[in-house]
Amino acid sequence: MNLFFLNLIREYKINKSFRHVCSISFVFLIIFWALSISRHLLLHSNAYDLGLFDQWIWLASKGEPPYSSMTGLHLFADHGAWTLYIASLVYKVFPSVYILLFSQSFSLCFTTIPLWFLCKSKEISDRNSLLIILCWLFQPVVFNINLFDFHPEVWAMPLLSLFYLFEKKNKLSLCLLFAFFILGTRDGLVLLIFGLGIEQFLKKKFWFSLGLFFTSTAWFVFLNNFAFPALNGDKGTVMALSRYEAYGSNFSEIILNILLQPNLLLSNIDWEGSFFYLFILFLPVLFFLRRISFQTLVVSIPLLVTNILSESSAQRDLVHQYSLPISLIIIISLINGFQKNNFYFRYNFRLIWILLCWSALAKPWFFTGPYLDRIKLMSSSNEAFAFINKNANVITTSYLVPHLSHRKFIKFPNNKNQLDSDLKIYQMLLLNPEDPGWGSSEEIQKYYLKSAKDRGWDCRVWQNGQEFCQNK
Repeated sequence: MNLFFLNLIREYKINKSFRHVCSISFVFLIIFWALSISRHLLLHSNAYDLGLFDQWIWLASKGEPPYSSMTGLHLFADHGAWTLYIASLVYKVFPSVYILLFSQSFSLCFTTIPLWFLCKSKEISDRNSLLIILCWLFQPVVFNINLFDFHPEVWAMPLLSLFYLFEKKNKLSLCLLFAFFILGTRDGLVLLIFGLGIEQFLKKKFWFSLGLFFTSTAWFVFLNNFAFPALNGDKGTVMALSRYEAYGSNFSEIILNILLQPNLLLSNIDWEGSFFYLFILFLPVLFFLRRISFQTLVVSIPLLVTNILSESSAQRDLVHQYSLPISLIIIISLINGFQKNNFYFRYNFRLIWILLCWSALAKPWFFTGPYLDRIKLMSSSNEAFAFINKNANVITTSYLVPHLSHRKFIKFPNNKNQLDSDLKIYQMLLLNPEDPGWGSSEEIQKYYLKSAKDRGWDCRVWQNGQEFCQNK
């Protein structure tokens, strides 16, 4: 690793093109971070997932048991993301959602640095290396996931690039360490590490592939059979398995049914949606495909298969985080597909194509419409925040949760049957039946507000429909 940083400094001093890459990455970082903060301030971040992770990390930083008041799940037993404990150390000094948003933007934008050195290891020209870097930065899923709240698996992207960089240098022990850190960002990335094992097997690095197979499998068994049940009780086991209930009730049954009942498999796949998903996923690199290393692309197969089999359509779009590792594998496949002295014709055409795909599939236009629809709520929300002390237990709308999540108890109302227990635990309501947000409804919020008023709570109403009620 020390040698990597020395090479980085040396490359920066002697290579003008690399300095351009660093400058471009820094500019993207500022833009990405500013956009994610803007979305948050415009009240479009959400309880799931920014509010969840912010509360978990804040609780851990305070030495409190890190159980979410919204899901009841433990920080580690949500997705096995032990790296969140590292973030909690930062929260001891500066507890803020802006730190999480910065770490996400930084990880996405500075994945470019190991990608650059990967290009250099393949003796790709500076001009083509820059094109590949821009291809990554303008991946639609990169832009979209930067805005989609916060997800710790984004931290794995530079680590995945570093894995490939050090794998080429045959520093396999260090690669296994990177693999362990990647697993520590999300349980679902066991599929990525398993895919890396398949690739290394095809490269005839049998012992290394065995190490990757063992690491990914052992981590999954540990989480599913021990950690999750111990921390979550009856909510144990890997959460994502619920998206594959059409194939079975547990992991073993799902695998057996997929292998032994092909009709079950074929009848449950959304074929039209899946083909469209693959089309938009590979569209930005359409004119690079003949350079792609299909041996490297094999790594993405386990993730692609699970996305296609899932009952959740969110796993088959470019808005959610599930396709981010696949997009990076595609870029690395492009790099590994280069041969010495390869060069691209029609450089400008390919750059224009990348930009066209970004403009069609990324969501910058949300800032011209959808993200502006709560501007009138900003003033009343900030006024209401001033009434809420830091120790109060709060029920609010999902899009206000990330603004108030530094407390033990916070939630959004999503079940009328929980009202009696909620009003015993929570002292404050900040709701807006006219804009109830994700996971709630106008009916539920009116029911909560009416019940609070019937119990004599002090309430204040703003003209935009927002209401704040406090137990006397």
